[in-house]
Order: sequence, then C-alpha cells, then structure tokens
Amino acid sequence: MCGIVGYIGARDATPIIYNGLKRLEYRGYDSAGIAVLQNGQIEVRREAGKLSGLADLLQKSPISGSLGIGHTRWATHGAPSARNAHPHTGRSGRVVVVQNGIVENFLELREELSSEGVEFKSDTDTETIVHLVEHYLATGIGLEDAARKTFQHIQGANVVVLMSADEPDKIVAARIGNAGGVAIGYGEGEMFAASDVPAILEHTRRVTFLESRQMAVITSGGARIESLDGAPVSAEIHTVAYDPIAAEKGEYRHFMQKEIHEQVRALTDTLAGRVDFERGKIRIPELNLTPELAQRIKKIYITACGTAAYAGMVGKYLIEKIARVPVEVEIGSEFRYRDPIIDGDTVVMAISQSGETADTLAAMEEGRRKGAILWSIVNAIGSQAMRIADGYISMQTGPEIGVASTKAFTAPLIDQYMLAILLADMRGTLDDSTRRALVSDLRLIPDLAGRTLAREADVEKAAHALKDIRGCLYLGRGINMPIAYEGALKLKEISYIHAEGYPAGEMKHGPIALIDEEMPVLCLAPKDPWHEKMISQIQQAKARGGTVIALATDGDEIIRSMADHVLWIPETPWMLSPVVTVLPLQLLAYHIAAIRGLDVDQPRNLAKSVTVE
Repeated sequence: MCGIVGYIGARDATPIIYNGLKRLEYRGYDSAGIAVLQNGQIEVRREAGKLSGLADLLQKSPISGSLGIGHTRWATHGAPSARNAHPHTGRSGRVVVVQNGIVENFLELREELSSEGVEFKSDTDTETIVHLVEHYLATGIGLEDAARKTFQHIQGANVVVLMSADEPDKIVAARIGNAGGVAIGYGEGEMFAASDVPAILEHTRRVTFLESRQMAVITSGGARIESLDGAPVSAEIHTVAYDPIAAEKGEYRHFMQKEIHEQVRALTDTLAGRVDFERGKIRIPELNLTPELAQRIKKIYITACGTAAYAGMVGKYLIEKIARVPVEVEIGSEFRYRDPIIDGDTVVMAISQSGETADTLAAMEEGRRKGAILWSIVNAIGSQAMRIADGYISMQTGPEIGVASTKAFTAPLIDQYMLAILLADMRGTLDDSTRRALVSDLRLIPDLAGRTLAREADVEKAAHALKDIRGCLYLGRGINMPIAYEGALKLKEISYIHAEGYPAGEMKHGPIALIDEEMPVLCLAPKDPWHEKMISQIQQAKARGGTVIALATDGDEIIRSMADHVLWIPETPWMLSPVVTVLPLQLLAYHIAAIRGLDVDQPRNLAKSVTVE
C-alpha cells in the first residue's frame, strides 16, 4: 500500500517525484524518501514520519538530476524509521530500489546473502531485493537481466522499481502478483512510473498498466514491456480523465469532510447514463450481462474487505430481495482459505475502492481458478480488479483521498441496487410496475442525500456532547444492520474510540451487559420494516441507563420522546435507506475526531489501499 513514483527525462526529477508522492501520501505515511542520479552518483534522502519531514530534509540537503525514484511507506517489515525508509541501496551504492509488497522468502534470502558477506543496513525485506540485483550484476549480466532473475527469485506479491548509476538511461519496474498497481505514464521526451495514477496526471494522461508478472524497461522515449520470462507484451495505452482540482480540499477542513459532501455529486454521477427513468430500465453495459447469463446464475459471492464488505452486506439484501438470487458475503482475506463451492454458474463479485486490495484480488483469483464469472465494483479506473473481471461497474465517485472511505461506500450501494434490478429484469422476477417503481425511487437519492448533509450542524452538536466517550454500541436491524457495522468502523478508524456494531435483535444475547450510564448506544431506527423492533431495543437500552443516540425519520415523535440525541433523516424508500442513514454516522465520526484534534485524513496505522496480506 506504499506510494511509488519514478521519473526519467530532461527535467529535474526531485520536485516531480516529491509532488507525486504528495498525491500518494494516503497510501502510507510513516516514512518517505527519494533517490536521484546526480553527477553519476545515486543520492538518497530519507526521513521518518510524514512527507513534510522529507521536504525539510531536501531543503537542507537538496538533490537534483533527471533520473529518480521515490517512495512513501506504510511499514510491514521493520519499524518506521529513517534507516528502514525507502529507497534502499546495495553495497556498491550504484543500484537503488523501492518496493510495495512483502518478500515472503525474505528471511531465507537474508541468510543466504549474509553468508556471502552482505551486511544489511535495515530491517526491511526490500533490502534483500537490491542485494540480489547486485549479486546477479556481479556475474556480468546487465541490469534488465539481473532484475528479471531477482524478480523470479523473490516470493510473494510485490511491486518493485529500481535504477542503476551504471545504466542511467532506464528505470526497471515490475509487478509480481497483487501488491498494487504500476502505472506507466507517457510524456514528450520523458516518462513516469507510479503505484497510482493521481501521482502523474499533472504531467500526462496517457498511461499503461502492468499486469501481474510483467516487467517494464522505461527510458525517456518510451517503455518496453515483457513478461518476467522475457516474452514481449503489447500493452494498451489508456487516456485517463482526471481533474487535479478534485484533489484539493477547497472550503473544507479535511478531505474526509469534503468527500462526505461530494456524495451528492457522486451519487448523481453513479446514476448518469445507467438509469432510463422514462422506460423504468437499468443499463450497465460494462457488466457484460446478458439475459442468458442472468438466467444461468445460481449464486453470487460478494467478496470485499472493511467498509466495502459492509456495502456488500447491504447488496445481499438488495439482490436477494429484488432479483431472488442467493448471495453470500465473504471477507476477502478468508475466502480462498476455506475452499468455497464455486462453479461456472457462480458469480464472484469484488467490491474495492482502489481495485488493488490484495485480499480481494486473491479472492477473485480463487473464483477464476474454479471457473466462476468475475465481476467487480471499483472506483479506480484501470485497476487490477477492473481489468481481470469479466464485467465491472465503475463507482463514478472520483478520487477519494481520505483514508476512511465515505463516497466509495455509498456509490456501491446504488450500484448493487441497480444490479439487482437489472438481474431481476433479465430473470423475469419483477413485474413491470414494480420495476418502474424501484427505478423511479432512484431519482430521489441525490436530493435525499443533500438534505441529510445539510443538517451537519445538528450532527456536530451531538459530536460535542459525545466527544469524551470511551466506547459506543451501534445497533441496527435488517438492511441497516450493516450500517451499524460501518458507523462503528468509522468511529474506530478516525477517533480511536472503541465501537462495536451489532444486530439489534442480538443485544440481549450478550452486549446488553455493557450498557450503563457510561455506555452510549447509537440506534438506527428509520421508518422501515424493522422500525417497531428498533423501538423495543431503544426501550431496553434506556431501561438500563444507557444514553441513546437515535437515527430517525423526520416526524417520528416516538423516537424523539425516547432518545437523548436524535440524528434526523428525511423519509426514504427503505431499500435505499442505507445510502441516507450512513451519512449522519460519517459526519458524527468525522466531527468527534476533529473536535478531539486528530488527523482525520491520515489516521494512525491505516493506509488507503491495502495491497499486502
């Protein structure tokens, strides 16, 4: 999940790489470094902590040159420190490497290299890579062949980018497995490499992506792409649309706050071109779904991690209710280890903001191995989860910079609602009037989201009342049960307050023991088929002295009379209610964290794209 940037051309590489890393800092921010070829020598600057520390170091000790690589790190091997920061050089100081991923045979390689007299200067697995490259260079072969041999020797999912002072006309980059992406950008007399497209879009929109077990030799004039076995690869160059202004906070204090409010626009874009309100029809051409395929599908596995998995839980309700197709939701990191029952009539559908989440990609690979139909719902255009799928749905949310996902949660809820209607239509499980009604409800969503977000000041007041809590229990039922999980996760992620999401009906089977005057209980109680059941849960919590924060539909006087704090939402069709009910929970977590003075956009120990297992 680390950020990588490389440059070769006629300009000074240092500011280009540093600014690219700044756009990738959400991927890792416990150390950073840059290596540049300066006057025939590789000069490295590394610093622990956030990227601003590296900026200070570069100001005190500047480096410049037309060839360079950089890295912002999220630690896997070795504590966050300057000595463990990338880039790493070998004994000669003539080769330098950055890496994203985990070298699984790191310990045995370290032992082998140490027995040959190599002295390691860090605790990282990355350093084994540069020493291996030097080992093969010592046999008399060139950088490309030495790199290829190294890539074939290391085990695990990795992205590696390296360069050598002795071959100053190239950068070598490789993708091995699902440790994240490699985007190669084409400029005029200059080339770029990055682990994510936003890092280089300031300079070029023409990008190609490496697939697993591919290697690129990048010069200022272009890139030659081969398999790790040396076979030439013809890679398509994509033109990527992106507005860099979208990566600025603008009027908002944090990216997370900005992205919460961007959901109105993101939901509108999600519907655009896919909903025919006049005919009451859904069209998702990129999914490649035909009536024949729809009829054939016997089961859908939704696989995802974290927030995306909770979105999948909502999708299970929608697809089973509307399309009458059995659905199971599987945590990506567990899926492939339990030998799931999959055949050619099974869909494995991944949900991933980045499209590069290692566990989710591994689950997709398990589905492919067993002959499943692969679908994905992805935000990052050109990502691995999009490319390997038989069909996909693009979230249409735009870049999401805040580590805690917001708009990339609500967009897939709508995507799955539309998918359910499309599946049902092709399978003949919906009559015309019901389908039209379901489609018509979609037109309400952007306005309902906007009206909910307009009440931010009321949520902020509740946040001030709750800022000092030590824990919180989130309760929901039915289609809003996953929203209780997601609300609790948001509070944990950015405020560092322990919170637990729970099915409200299960409260009396254990969690009720936690409730007292110091344990607030957040109850999701919109007017939906589970409303009366939630009233009962609120009564039980109040009877035990708990402080109740209720999320309720406008005009619900029963809830008003019972709750200590109410987060109000407009009346919403119940199958679409999770899109609206989650918004006050996002705002609540945001404001509690902001009031507590925490780093909302870059919470400790987390990174945006989890590309290691």
